[in-house]
Amino acid sequence: MTIKWNYTKGLHDLGNGSYAWLAPDGTWGWSNAGLIVDSGEALLVDTLFDLAMTHEMLSAMRRAEPMAAKDIGTLVNTHANGDHTHGNELVQGADIIASCASAEEMLDVPPEMLAAIMDNMSDESGKLSSFLHHAFGAFDFNGITLTPPTHTFNKSLHLKVGNKAVELKEVGPAHTRGDVIVHVPDDRTIFTGDILFIDSTPIMWQGPVQNWIDACDYIASLDVETIIPGHGPITDKAGVAAMKGYLEYIRDEARKRYDAGMTTLEAAKDIALGDYASWGDAERIVVNVDRLYGEFSGKQTPPDIMKLFAQMAEIGNF
Repeated sequence: MTIKWNYTKGLHDLGNGSYAWLAPDGTWGWSNAGLIVDSGEALLVDTLFDLAMTHEMLSAMRRAEPMAAKDIGTLVNTHANGDHTHGNELVQGADIIASCASAEEMLDVPPEMLAAIMDNMSDESGKLSSFLHHAFGAFDFNGITLTPPTHTFNKSLHLKVGNKAVELKEVGPAHTRGDVIVHVPDDRTIFTGDILFIDSTPIMWQGPVQNWIDACDYIASLDVETIIPGHGPITDKAGVAAMKGYLEYIRDEARKRYDAGMTTLEAAKDIALGDYASWGDAERIVVNVDRLYGEFSGKQTPPDIMKLFAQMAEIGNF
């Protein structure tokens, strides 16, 4: 995997009017975003987990592109998770675009729910409380107004930013119900949202896993050079191959343990991570195995999020 851009916090100029906002170290909530500009127009790819972070990012973008980024005309949310949507209210006047499935999913975990969970945990002790503070303690969910899409689509959508073509393709359900990737063909650049986690363990809130594998294959089939993941450093197609390899490995290892009658937690504890042991957030294997077991049984139900967080806390060192 070629490392062309340093993985440092802030705005990175990719050339040709594209920028990436990077947030090391890419763990829980520390997500990437992007800006595409041409001929005085701008499209923002995702906002961040809270208002202060999003304000910092938008200020940096406006310094870099004072004309185009002053009034961003279009915001694309790659998926529903709050670390890619909670700052939407700050992009005032923008047409906010997401897949239909993502727009529905945004209503499931509004920011006030996260604020209440963290407030209730503030005086608690124990592994679950420690884990939640590890994952979300750096963010302020109070005072965020859920700001949903103004424009939704299914499958694909063709946009123009100035004279530059931007292609949106829905590849979910995978990480979430309605994952979208943002492709800038002329610049050989793609923003993948959380279809890609680089040097970090992915988390499969939705699945099926084959959709996610197919999404990796689709990205690999494109004529792209610069790939901005949802979390982690800017990558190339080697990073896509690594993500696909993890998904296939966990699928196959989970299947063996499902067939052997292990529980999801037993399987998550038993699977050796091997080549992926150096990736951050290894505890997410709990969620991935839970989703895979649902696929194997044909009884996929909505995840019990607090139970899964408790199990992640149990197998992690928090």
